[in-house]
Amino acid sequence: MSKNKTHTIYNRLNGEVVPSVTTILGMLDKPALMHWAWSLGVQNIDYRQARDTAASIGTIAHYLIECHLKKKEPDVSLYKPEDVNKAQTAFLAYIDFEKENHIEIIKSEISLVSEEFLYGGTIDCYCRLNGKLALIDFKTSSGLYPEMQCQVSAYKNLLVENGYTVEEVHLLRIDKETGVFEPYKMDLLIDEFELFKLLTKAYPLKKKLWSTKGKK
Repeated sequence: MSKNKTHTIYNRLNGEVVPSVTTILGMLDKPALMHWAWSLGVQNIDYRQARDTAASIGTIAHYLIECHLKKKEPDVSLYKPEDVNKAQTAFLAYIDFEKENHIEIIKSEISLVSEEFLYGGTIDCYCRLNGKLALIDFKTSSGLYPEMQCQVSAYKNLLVENGYTVEEVHLLRIDKETGVFEPYKMDLLIDEFELFKLLTKAYPLKKKLWSTKGKK
């Protein structure tokens, strides 16, 4: 596994590059993130370093789960041992979740594009969970936040638009500190996807305005 993980580029059928779900959601205000950065600041901790460490742990945890699902041997030799240890704690939380549920993996790490709404995204896991065709999104964050529901609503649409049946959507928080898991079954996500669709329209306008700002 490369330490500098490259971002997936999502292309339409005509080759046009479209933004990712997470890029589009970057337009949303995230008050919890601002408070987190402030709390680190009062402790004289550089929030950028803490953010990058958390991102690294999350990336490793996702990679460990992906390798497990695909029955591959993971290679995390390029990462800091302390980051790997925390990622393994989160991974073991996923294993506990797996032990308590009946999971038949259909596909993992599926990269898809919406031709209708012009965005792309990568789904963590598409499976049959306790008899239901389900989308599962893994989170190693300390909590679950509203934008995550918008995120999985967009992933659900990607699957449906590309011919997959989705009966359930789950956010699965796997704690990198305690090793516990917290599953959250989502509702229909209708309002969340309505918001996301508005953001897909706003994103190119924002990009256009920001790129021309200051030009005559």
